[in-house]
Parts: sequence; structure tokens; C-alpha cells
Amino acid sequence: MSEPTRVQWRSWDSDAFAEARQTDTPILLSLTVAWSKECQEMDTRTYAEPRIAANVNDRFVPVRVDADRHPRVRERYAMGGFPTVAFLTPDGKLLTGATYVGPEGFRKIIERVRDMWRQNGADAGRVPRSLADNPTPRAPLDAAIEEHLAGQLTEQFDREFGGWGTDAKFPLPRTIEFALKRERETATRTLDAIESNLFDSVAGGFFRFAGNRDWTDVRYEKTIEDNAGLLSAFANGYLYTGEERYRETAAQTIEFLTDELWTGVAVGGSLGPGQGASYYAADAEERESLPGPQCDLTVFAGGNALVADALLTYHAYTDDERARTYADRILTAIETDLLEDDVVVRFDDGTEQGERLLLTDTARVISAFVSAQQVLGDRRRVEKAAAIADRAIEELFVDGTFLDGPSIDVGMLDRPLRPLDGTVEMADALYELSVLTGDNGYESVAREAIEAFGGAWDRMGVHVAGYGSIAHRLLEDPLVVEIGGPAGTDLHRAALRIADHDAIIVPDANGVPPGEATVRGSDDVATHPDELLSIVADRLA
Repeated sequence: MSEPTRVQWRSWDSDAFAEARQTDTPILLSLTVAWSKECQEMDTRTYAEPRIAANVNDRFVPVRVDADRHPRVRERYAMGGFPTVAFLTPDGKLLTGATYVGPEGFRKIIERVRDMWRQNGADAGRVPRSLADNPTPRAPLDAAIEEHLAGQLTEQFDREFGGWGTDAKFPLPRTIEFALKRERETATRTLDAIESNLFDSVAGGFFRFAGNRDWTDVRYEKTIEDNAGLLSAFANGYLYTGEERYRETAAQTIEFLTDELWTGVAVGGSLGPGQGASYYAADAEERESLPGPQCDLTVFAGGNALVADALLTYHAYTDDERARTYADRILTAIETDLLEDDVVVRFDDGTEQGERLLLTDTARVISAFVSAQQVLGDRRRVEKAAAIADRAIEELFVDGTFLDGPSIDVGMLDRPLRPLDGTVEMADALYELSVLTGDNGYESVAREAIEAFGGAWDRMGVHVAGYGSIAHRLLEDPLVVEIGGPAGTDLHRAALRIADHDAIIVPDANGVPPGEATVRGSDDVATHPDELLSIVADRLA
């Protein structure tokens, strides 16, 4: 967490906004994250300066928010990086904002905001376009969506350095997985670049991103979401290519998540950059004499669900028992500590409880429980996934779109946000749930939610390649393999290792005799793994 400052920070709650209204004073919102070195520097350089702190305390209602703990505040107010400094009206509208600001620049911003407030008051506030509640660009799904995004894989690929784009390089694990099926060279070259530049070969785990096109200017934070996503991407890289080095990288990432970030019951949120390049250039023995990076051990529901899902993916391809054991521990922790009446709670550290029923967290928990059924034959958890999905659809599915969470009358949390990324994750989870439960209602909701953005597909790029994947699933029957008998049989293990990570595997399938396997869309029956692979090949031909 950031160092203490002289600023008298309030919490993000209705009391802070009530104070701002009563005193007719703008709010200064400080958005920070535990893993950001710049957040700590702004505390020690800017907010700790006595005159600045006095001005902030006298002229504003200062509010401090951990952006990882409160992602909906982040989505509405972040200025593109952390720390974010946002100035708000008492009803939460945005006046202006910036990222890191040193003392002199901060003094100028304060005066500019005060002038703006004196001249226009609350009328100077604005609502971002994403919160204006305009209709989404709805249109029926079309095969051109997947074709367009597959084309973007090549068009936006950096053939000199790997990855996509010509600026900062982010790992984009979902894009990698989309590319593995469609433009494999772009996927494998990107995996290679990530392994060479963003992977910590000593302690395992991946750094957050590189600031330059050539993968230099590495940002040395390690977050749970990035590492879970890349664990899955490297495991799938191994599935498609058989390259042992991809499996080894995934295995080292599992060690990092279940060792350095392990809390005793689940995985913590992040590891800060520490001393950066000087620390990470050292070998294991040298690191022991250096101050280690700061660790945030907050257990986030969505991030841990991603980890569990990725561990199950790795176990499916390798039979690794460590991955299976830790996946089960994490899912148990989510059920025990972060589920209340079939509603996902973002975090609960004993002193503070996070928001409930956030779209992305809920989608990831449903997906992980669905994976537990496919990989482990855990029917109880798929039943729990259905109960969670029912609550989410009831409360978040409004006018054919998913909201990012329930309306809360604090700041602009009462304004609807319909996120594309979260919708894609929820639609994917609901589609698989539909296949496993036989309830077509989940597929209908998924289709309607994805069609809500169908009129904008020609403006989409590789960053939302997952939209192309779920659009394809909804348009074309995916590969569904039904196994007669429990998980763990030779037929089940062979089905899990089919080179199609979008395949849906149904152990203990109704109507399939023990010792047999069938593939939807084919009349053939397999009793041996080789027969199953032959049927799958014919089905995909």
C-alpha cells in the first residue's frame, strides 16, 4: 500500500459525497494500486509536501481509492494509468484529471480546478461518453466478425519484434489463444517474445508489460490477472504445438502463483516492482540479500477464479496433481469466503468487504466452476455455477445487455456501464454452462448480449479478439465431446487433449454408455482414444 501522507483521506462512500455537497466543495479522487511505484512516489513527493497537503485538505474533499479493490470506480475515473488524480463535482461528475503529477505541476492543477469551480461550479462537470446510457450498436451476428478479427491478427502483428501494435507491448493472453487456432505463427512468436522479455526465469511469473515496441522498458509488477491469463495461454501453446518449453514456462508460473503469491488459502493480488531491473537481473542467491518486492495478499474472487481455471487447463493437458490440488483449494476458498447467497463478493479481508455481483468477477467464477465439471467431473460446482448465473442474469441483464454491476448511489456508480470485455467473458461462461446443463436459456442470453455489440465489429481490433471467438461459437456448433463414465478415464483424458481449447467436454454424459464417447454432429461411437481422435478429425474436416 502507499505510504501515509499528510492529506486527510476519506473513504469512497456516501459520507464523502454528502460532505462535498454540504460544503459546496469539489472532490479530489486519488486512484492508486498497491503494485505501482509511481503511486508511492506521488505520496512521498507530492501529497507529503505540507503546503500541498494543506491546500488539498482546505479546498477539497480528498478521497483515496484502491483501484484493484474498486474496479468500477477505476473504470469510471481512471485517466489511463496510476496514480490517477481526478477532480469531481459533489455529484460525481468529472471536472478534469491527470496521472502522476509532481509538486509544481500539482499546484498548477489545484489552482486551475479552483478557477474552474469559481467560474462554473458543478456545471463544469461532465459525464464520460461510456456512461451516457446510449444504445449499444446492436446487430445480428455474422461470420464476418471472426474473419475480420482473424485478419487483424495479421494486419496488426509486429513482424519485427512480435506482439501486436507498434507502441507499448501488452501480453494479451486472450488474443494469443484466439490466434493459436487461426494465425498460429503470430501466437507462437508472441509467446516467444513474452517469454524472452516479460518472464522472470528465476522466480517464475510474468511482468505486466513493456513500454516500448521492442519489449524494452519493462514494468516489473506481477499481477494475478496477468499471470493467470498467461498461464492459460502458455498451457494452450503447449497443447497446440507440443513445445515442452511452453509447458515448462507454465509450470514455473504455477510455482510462482502457489508460492510467492499464496496466502495459505488462495492467491494474493500482486507483487510490486521492488527495485526493478537491478533486482530482477540478479540470480536467486543474489536476490536473497536484496529487499524483496512488496506483496499485496488481497484475495480477489475474479483473479482467483482465473487462476483456478488456468490450473485446471494445465492439469487437463498434463495430469499435474499440484495444479489440480491448488485449483480445488482456490475454488473451495471462493465458495467459503467469497460467495453469499449465490452472489460473488470481490474480496473480504476481514475488515473490508468488496462490491458484490460485479460482472467480470461473476463471469470468471462461473467459468471456473464450469471448467471443474469438464476437467474433474465436479457436477456440484456446475450446479453452483448455474445458481450464480441465474442471480447475475436476474440483476445485471438489462434491456439485452449486461451491466458491470448493480446501481449504487455513490459518484457515478449509479450510471450504467456496459463493458464489452466483461460481456464477452460472461457470454463465454454462459455458453459452456448451457451445453453442460442442457438449458438453452443461457445460450439465448449469451447471444443477445453479444449481438448488443454486433454493429461495431468492423471497428474492433486484436485487443477484443475474444469477441470473435464467442461470435464463432454462437454461429457454428462447437466441438462437444460426451463421455460415458466419469472423469479421469482414458477416453476423457484424450478428449481434454484435443487440439481445440474451445472444445466442450462432458463427462458422465446422459445417454452415453460407460466406456463410450460420442461427438455431437457425428453418428460414430468411440471406445478407444484413437477412435475418438479419428472421429474428431472427421468432424473438424
